Amino acid sequence: MKQEIETITGVVEAIIFRNDDTGFTVLELSFSGELITVVGELIDVDEGEELELFGTFTSHPTYGQQFKVSAYERRLPASASAIFKYLSGGALKGVGPATARKLVDFFGDATLEVIEKRPEELTKVKGITQKKADAIAAEFTKIFGVRTVMMYLSQFGLSPAMSVQVFKKWGALSKEVIELNPYELCCEEVGLPFLEADEIALKLDFEANDQHRVRNGLIHVLRHNLGNGHTCLPRGVLLDMCVNLLEIGRDDIERVLDDQLADESLFELPAGKKKFIYLPHLLRAEQYIASRIKLMEHFDHPMQGVDRKIAELETHSDMQYAQLQKEAIKKALVNPVFILTGGPGTGKTTTLNAMIELLENDKRKVALAAPTGRAAKRMSELTGRDAKTLHRLLEVDFKQEGLGKFLRNEKNPLPFDVIIVDELSMVDTLLFESLLRAMKMSCQLILVGDSDQLPSVGAGNILKDLIDSGALPVVQLKEVFRQAAKSLIVTNAHRIVQGQLPDLSVRDNDFFFMKSTSYGYSAQTVVDLCRRRLPERYGFSPLWDIQVLCPSRIGALGTGELNGQLQEALNPKTPEKRQVKRMGSTFREGDKVMQIRNNYDIVWHKEDGEYGTGVFNGDIGVIELIDRPSASMLIRYDDRTAEYSFDMLGEIELAYAITVHKSQGSEFDAVIIPLMWHKSRLHFRNLLYTAVTRAKKMLIILGDASTVQAFVENDRKTLRYTNLKTLIRMEESGHETESGV
Repeated sequence: MKQEIETITGVVEAIIFRNDDTGFTVLELSFSGELITVVGELIDVDEGEELELFGTFTSHPTYGQQFKVSAYERRLPASASAIFKYLSGGALKGVGPATARKLVDFFGDATLEVIEKRPEELTKVKGITQKKADAIAAEFTKIFGVRTVMMYLSQFGLSPAMSVQVFKKWGALSKEVIELNPYELCCEEVGLPFLEADEIALKLDFEANDQHRVRNGLIHVLRHNLGNGHTCLPRGVLLDMCVNLLEIGRDDIERVLDDQLADESLFELPAGKKKFIYLPHLLRAEQYIASRIKLMEHFDHPMQGVDRKIAELETHSDMQYAQLQKEAIKKALVNPVFILTGGPGTGKTTTLNAMIELLENDKRKVALAAPTGRAAKRMSELTGRDAKTLHRLLEVDFKQEGLGKFLRNEKNPLPFDVIIVDELSMVDTLLFESLLRAMKMSCQLILVGDSDQLPSVGAGNILKDLIDSGALPVVQLKEVFRQAAKSLIVTNAHRIVQGQLPDLSVRDNDFFFMKSTSYGYSAQTVVDLCRRRLPERYGFSPLWDIQVLCPSRIGALGTGELNGQLQEALNPKTPEKRQVKRMGSTFREGDKVMQIRNNYDIVWHKEDGEYGTGVFNGDIGVIELIDRPSASMLIRYDDRTAEYSFDMLGEIELAYAITVHKSQGSEFDAVIIPLMWHKSRLHFRNLLYTAVTRAKKMLIILGDASTVQAFVENDRKTLRYTNLKTLIRMEESGHETESGV
């Protein structure tokens, strides 16, 4: 039953917690003779203020009564004594007790009215210059301007946290900006989804073919399709999508598109028989990657006696490299850019370790990196050397709030002679551009990946495009070595890549198929495997060793449904476990969770005292502590513990079951894949292959064989619109593109 909104009035006694970016605050309020805990977006509220709060009371068995704020009003103190208490408490920056006393002694009960409406009169007070008067007035305007913006936006259903971002962007002009063009709210700093801005525009009586609406509709479609992996869209496809979105004539949209191309808010790239439309930074990224790869060809990396050194390494390490492995080692040592690819069991790690040792013997300074924390940790374990995530290698610039800029760039390059990147299939266009910008011109680049896996979650198809360009030396390892061939996980993975149905009949290896014809039975079996059968028989930890991988988030066997069932089975609710709810999801102490977007600001620490910032998309951890008084929680990611405030809960989700896409770059001792037949655009061979290759010791496919066969037979790769391959070929042939950023 929905709770009724209540109204309470009280004085702020103490601020317990505040997130300055979002305004999320936990405070103690003096109400009806007692202190109560208040939580919500209370922007710039200070101790000593009187507030009128609108919201609901909740009760917690440990922490007692709390009041969750949905809206609030400041009540300015009216009497001279109350005003002095308010100002001397630091409500306005730059006004301390001494200045507060001077102001109140001079203006009395009218002090706040003078600050707000006649700030020039403040200079009548001894010691207050015009500059200080302006600063005091500006601070007052800021505090109460946010309130005004919040009240204005509340009529459109926007949150107080969104109001903070709006006021940061436009200040006192926020209302005017929105009324002139509500689609400005879609900008990167505010981030309101286009459809929500469209609803505001409708309430403000904007026409369907208004130029602001069409311009932002085109940008919205391009941005939305970045999430589908496309760095650009064919002009015709973009126009068709916008006709469906905006429900206006194609001619109206085309006129606005041509205007955007003329003012260079969008760019057009002719490629073959089509013209592709880009957001500027994506075209700039692809053009830079293509030109930088061409420039790297001019730097030689000679090494004398390579064959002899490989032979000596074989003797020293008691290793016999296959012919393709030797070819890969030689090419990696002498080429400015080299790509090593191959499936499981083909000796990529052995080959990579040989490259590293010979490069280090040649006194070249080598850096190892991977796209995710788990992939970097695995790379460290396999090579015996330190490996970093690409984000840590490039050193995130925390002054560039939320934009993911890096300290390492052309002006501050990385100090390495060779950079080796593993799991390249996961690297998107913008991250790869940042890596190239951070490399010295003479730096070698060795790229390692499996071209049969899924492409990156972000826009682009870097590994495939680089290989298909034909401009770079590539070695694909194909031979499955004898030891690896004993694993049915390995041999079945190769069967899948070759379009053959995996062997589903074997019962005494590491690859098991369990037949099921019922969604309910399949879900029940997944839960039982995680909770009882695998831990009891093999000693696997349900949290750390077993991972359920799903093709999709939706459906009876999607991550959404299975996570709820697995949570109740593996981490049921008890009086001792604290929990918090957000938008239908419950998080409790002991839950397995995943960070679902890059956040460069989250603070983490290790037990040895080391600390740092940044948790990234795909990192998996366990909730160790939920603390309601401070509205925060602690999540352990391997050897790091990170602190989250409750207003950051949208950045995590339960991870007992995760999508195959989110599993890229990770390996798990035991993997369970529920597959039941349903029509889906996700039934691709490379998705099944990626899922199978995540398992180290055991793989269980649960479902029906016809679904497995449907995956294997569908070799239509996920379509991604990019032009990197074309741009590289044009650079190689000496042709220039007609567009440039």
